[in-house]
Amino acid sequence: MGHPGVPVVGMVGAGQLARMTAEAAAALGVGFRVLAGSAADSAAQVAAGTVVGDHRSLDDLRAFAARCDVLTFDHEHVPGGHLAALERDGVQVRPGSAPLYFTQDKLAMRQRLAGLGVDCPRFAAVGDLAEVKDFAAGAWPVVLKAVSGGYDGRGVWVCASPAEAEQVLEHGIEVIAEEYVAFDRELAVLAARSPHGQGAVYPVVQTVQRDGICREVLAPAPGLAPGLAARAQELALGIAAELGVTGLLAVEMFETSGGLLVNELAMRPHNCGHWTIEGARTSQFEQHLRAVLDLPLGSPALAAPAAVMVNVLGGDDGDVYDRYIHVMAADPAVKVHMYGKPVRPGRKIGHVTVIGQTGDHAHADHATLADRARRAASYLRWGREDGD
Repeated sequence: MGHPGVPVVGMVGAGQLARMTAEAAAALGVGFRVLAGSAADSAAQVAAGTVVGDHRSLDDLRAFAARCDVLTFDHEHVPGGHLAALERDGVQVRPGSAPLYFTQDKLAMRQRLAGLGVDCPRFAAVGDLAEVKDFAAGAWPVVLKAVSGGYDGRGVWVCASPAEAEQVLEHGIEVIAEEYVAFDRELAVLAARSPHGQGAVYPVVQTVQRDGICREVLAPAPGLAPGLAARAQELALGIAAELGVTGLLAVEMFETSGGLLVNELAMRPHNCGHWTIEGARTSQFEQHLRAVLDLPLGSPALAAPAAVMVNVLGGDDGDVYDRYIHVMAADPAVKVHMYGKPVRPGRKIGHVTVIGQTGDHAHADHATLADRARRAASYLRWGREDGD
């Protein structure tokens, strides 16, 4: 499969997460293959071990797994029955079908977390408008979420009235109802766990979402009380252990006046951890590889006092490279990461990261770092620094 004694990791999915994992695999000197839907996919452009196939086809998955020592994922959309079949074949699937089920079924995830005593938004399975109205009990808005298939804000509807809820139900998909949480801000924690149970957890970050898309990540979360930060990290490590996760677990949370509520889970590298490439001792991508290969985990500690990551969204034209000159000359410390994706308005096509320098407090505060990162991301998108 590769050099003698060197394992091959196979990642199902070839988006930007797989693309950045390929870089980490190259640095570690381990084999890396991706199962891509198309040779034009983000990771397929850079991974030598690219196989084109369908993640919904058990035959394609089996053929891909036969050339790998361990199988992992850059998305949650592989059918659970296929994963279980691969495990019966003896494939090392990490994370396995049992924990991944809780990222594929939001109702099961909510029920499992509630059973563990983890605080979550109030929820209920609903099948018709009457049940949604019963759940709301006159308190609107209500959040409806697709039980399966949603990501990046897709499959989530904030319904301000029964009429809006009825429109969602007309889609004919299975949904759950959740209370609309009046949160102070959104936080996220990345934890890693290896097959033999070693764990590591990154500093808590603040995420800024707009239109259902993560736009910015501030690390560490500014002004977060140490006790609450420790609680969030303990939650992430505890959930990873209870669910039997191997690899990375991203736990998205709401910070409210009453404490922390767990909102979403993802078992893979995550947008909330892109800052770790420059801002942590071990990037989330290297950490995920270490975990699925059962290598000792790397230090998740900050490599700088603070870091800010801003996503680059597509603008009106695709001539991004031509704008590098201004961005790099204006602020040479900005790190640009592009994903090789066709530019479409509003699509995530890359990210920029700015880190604070140790001992230079003027450049270590989040407001200054965020301003620099936003200017760079805006220029890459629009050709001007004052865009959104």
